[in-house]
Amino acid sequence: MDQQHLTQPELTEHHLLELKEFALLHARGQGMAPGKAARILSGISNDRRGDPESWAATWTRAGRAAAVRGRHLEACAHFALARFPYHGDPVRAAAGRLGVESFDTWRRDRDIERLDIPFQDGRVACWTTGLHPARRRPLLIVMGGIVSVKEQWAPLLPLLGRLGFAAVVTEFPGVGENTLTYRPDSWELLPHLLDQLADRANVADTSLLTLSFSGSLALHAASEDARIRRILTVGAPVGAFFTDTDWRPRIPRITVETLCRLTGAADHDALWSALPEHAIGADRLRQVRVPVRYVASSRDEIIPAAERGLLAALPDLRVKTFDDVHGSPGHLGAMRRWLFSQLLLSRLTGRRH
Repeated sequence: MDQQHLTQPELTEHHLLELKEFALLHARGQGMAPGKAARILSGISNDRRGDPESWAATWTRAGRAAAVRGRHLEACAHFALARFPYHGDPVRAAAGRLGVESFDTWRRDRDIERLDIPFQDGRVACWTTGLHPARRRPLLIVMGGIVSVKEQWAPLLPLLGRLGFAAVVTEFPGVGENTLTYRPDSWELLPHLLDQLADRANVADTSLLTLSFSGSLALHAASEDARIRRILTVGAPVGAFFTDTDWRPRIPRITVETLCRLTGAADHDALWSALPEHAIGADRLRQVRVPVRYVASSRDEIIPAAERGLLAALPDLRVKTFDDVHGSPGHLGAMRRWLFSQLLLSRLTGRRH
């Protein structure tokens, strides 16, 4: 059924079904057992503010229970889902703050530091490891998509440090603690981060692990900034998502509403009018003369298949396709192994055109 023709009760039910479907991807990505996530989801009957069986209230209770048991990283994962897909109401905003606090508690006996950087109209928060002025390691920046907070990916930091990187995990504009607005020039955040980190990391050898929509920022940035040496991304929009009017009715409503929130668009029509400015043309893609390693999902419900044709303009591209939906949630282990093997191989061989 076309989302534009749903009645209000049907729309509400459809919204909850979408929430539950997308939440499973993020629950798995944070190491939550599918059975446990399913049990929590079974107790959620609505997304009404203040209802004890609502989305945000149920996940928040689970997060508080984990925190009481001293399981702070587990609590953080629950709070991240409580604020999903964005902190658009007081309960979700509170859950977002609790998630940051839980992660902050977990990281204190680990080599993870916090960094806050002003930029454009706001502030960007990061979790970091391996930054040191006397031992400037190659830099790796990790950025999630339009619904994932940095705390979902920050547990990777100890591993990235052991692999020899100075690593920074941060958020897409408008997500979590990133207070920026998502604009056509948002890609400038990445070179700005490199400027800010130049005295503590070898930014001339920068790798970007940028997931979903942040992959689009990475491609823009790499076409302008020679310090970026390689890009690894999953399901990044390039041009067709932003410009294909026939694809728009198929985009999940949660994705559309989240983009409205991040861009500040007043409604869907305003969003559709603004999005084409974010598209990356073939001429710009040809300027990305670094290895790009791209994970595609054959049944992606967000990113149109036409993007893969546009990616062919990249001089050094490898694509790994999984038979899955957006983000390949059923292949997380295989996807991560491929991405990290490509990252290390690219660094070892020094492939760069």
